Amino acid sequence: MKINVLWTNLTLIQIRENLKIHSISVSCPLIKRLLKICGYVKRKMSKCKTMKDVENRNEQFEYIAKLKQEFIEEKLPVLSIDTKKKEMIGNFYREGEIFCTEAQAVNDHDFNSFADGIAVPHGVYDVAQNTCYLTVGTNKDTAEFACDSIDYHWNNSIRCNYPHAKKMLILCDGGGSNHSWHYVVKEQFKLLAERLQIEIVVAHYPPYCSKWNPIEHRAFSFISRQWQGIKFDNYDIIKELAEQTTTKTGFSVKAHI
Repeated sequence: MKINVLWTNLTLIQIRENLKIHSISVSCPLIKRLLKICGYVKRKMSKCKTMKDVENRNEQFEYIAKLKQEFIEEKLPVLSIDTKKKEMIGNFYREGEIFCTEAQAVNDHDFNSFADGIAVPHGVYDVAQNTCYLTVGTNKDTAEFACDSIDYHWNNSIRCNYPHAKKMLILCDGGGSNHSWHYVVKEQFKLLAERLQIEIVVAHYPPYCSKWNPIEHRAFSFISRQWQGIKFDNYDIIKELAEQTTTKTGFSVKAHI
C-alpha cells in the first residue's frame, strides 16, 4: 500500500498569517509544537528507492560478504576502492558551513574554464586496518590512474601490514574507472597483479548498489565532512584536510598528490 507523504514548505510566519485569514490567532512557537505533534519535522530526502531490480542481487551480496570474511580470517588485504566527485581548484563556492569571522568571497559563477585545475580523489580503503589511502589526481579518472593509485599505496604503506600476502581482494562498484564490463579495466588489473606479483580477486557490487561499497560509508563520508565549506585554492589543502580526518573508531587517512 502506497502512503502519500504530506509536506509543506511554508515558514512558521506564513502559516500564522494563513491562519489569521480564518480568524485563528496563534504564536509561531505553538505552531512549531503542533507541527511536531502531528509528525511534521524538517527532513532531507532519503535516497533509498532502488531504480532497478537486479537479478540475483542478494546472492551477489552474500557472495561478496563470504569473500570478505574468508580474506579477513586469513589476514589477507581487503581493499575497497572508488573515485569521489571531481573538484575544481580555484576561488569557487563549496557546500557547507565553517566558523569564520566573515563569509569567504568566491566567484559568482562556477565555470570550469576559470579553474586552475581539477582534483580527482581516488580512495583505497583497507577494511581490516580502517585506513583510507587517498590519491589526489590532477588529470582524468581512468582505469590506469586507479591501478596506479593502488600500486603506489601498496608499495608505500599497505604492504607493511601484509608482508606475507600472496592474494588480495578488491571491492568496487560497476562503473567509472573500475567498470565491470570494460576490457581496459580488466587489462589494467592484470598488469597491476603482474607488477605487484600478487593474485588479485576483484568483486564488483551489483548495479545501483555502489553506496554499499565500504569506502563510501566508512571513509568518503568522513572525508567529505572535513572538506565542507572549504575553498580549494590548491591541491595541498585537499591533501592536508583529508589527512586530518579521524574518528573515534581509529579511522585515519594517508594522502598523496
